[in-house]
Formats: sequence, C-alpha cells, structure tokens
Amino acid sequence: MPHANINLFRDYKRLAKLFYEGTVFVAVDTETTGLSKNNNFLMEIGAVKFTVDGSLSLYDELIKPREPIPLPLVHLTGITQQMVENCPPEEKVLPSFLNYIGNAVLIAHNAPFDIGFLNTTLERMAFSHLKNKVIDTLPLSRWAYPQFGQQKKEHPYSLQSLAQVLNIEVKAAHRAHDDARVCMELFKKIIEDTKSRQVDYSILKTGSLFDQELF
Repeated sequence: MPHANINLFRDYKRLAKLFYEGTVFVAVDTETTGLSKNNNFLMEIGAVKFTVDGSLSLYDELIKPREPIPLPLVHLTGITQQMVENCPPEEKVLPSFLNYIGNAVLIAHNAPFDIGFLNTTLERMAFSHLKNKVIDTLPLSRWAYPQFGQQKKEHPYSLQSLAQVLNIEVKAAHRAHDDARVCMELFKKIIEDTKSRQVDYSILKTGSLFDQELF
C-alpha cells in the first residue's frame, strides 16, 4: 500500500483550523547520498518548529553518512565529505531529532521521500517508525494552485519552482535547514491563499469549531 507507513493528513479544507488553533508544526527536510532509502543514507536533517505565532526554533544537523558523498550530490548541496567527516553518525542524530519533533505535526515537500528515509533509518536502529501526522506540501500545492500545472515549465511543483512563483526567498537551495524554512513559508502561504476554500474560515478564530476533532 503506497505511503502505508506515513500518517498523512489529507483534509486540506481544515488546514486553517489546524493552523489557527495553535498546533505545533515542524517543517522538515533531509539531504541524502542518493534517492534510494534502502541503499543510500542521510547526510543532513533540517527542521523549523513553528505555530501561528511564528517560528519557535531551528534544528540543523550534518550527519556522517555510511558511504562517501557522490560528487553530483556535493555539487547539488554544497555538502562535502570534509564537512561531514567529524559529524555524528545517524545513530547519534536521530534520537535528538525525535526529541526535537515530539508529537508535532510534520510538514515536508514530497513527504514520502523525507519521511521514508527517516523511517528506514529508524528501522535500521530498531526504532519504531514516525507516528506523527504528516502534511505533504507537494499534493497540497497541486490542490492550492492547480493553475501552475498548466505552465510550460519543468517541475512546476518543485519546492524551488513554487518559491520562485510565490516570491518566497530561497537562501540556500538543497540545504536541509533552508529547504525546511521554505517549506514552512510555502505552507503558510497556502493557508493564506486558500482562505475561501477553508471550512468556515470566517469563524475559525471564534473557537466555535475548535471542539471538533481533526485526527
């Protein structure tokens, strides 16, 4: 079953409710030594914890992967073997990351990739998979901005393409800490731009809907 190990939240019309009731979110991104969660390894985890009131904290850890970083990935991310040589291994980093996210709702762009890598790493360590609710901003963006799919542009829903079109500043593309920040800004932008499609948005802040369970 696709995404069977990812607890995806798909009720996009209730995202504003989730946001404005003060839910703690963690936008997360990973950089890896390749595309295969079974054959490649984490080399960076970046995250931003935030609520409707703003950013709460940042998380950024370089990881010494179990294999050398391929040259194309060095060029893409700017992460060199020398940079990670004295960094902690995944076994040291993942427990601190789990402590950081707690029970927060996770947000990722193309979540099956990032959460899949994290779950495979946790499995290798004999840890349970992540049980957090996850919001994937890739299908969310397609729902929010269907018109972007009509553009004659390659990968119109990539994080960098969306950032460019929506005027979200990118400071360090393909570094986990900045991609996580961009993902957070994308999520907030979507909440703002889809107000008219959100369930009873006009009365969200009155609290009259907050007794309804989302999960």
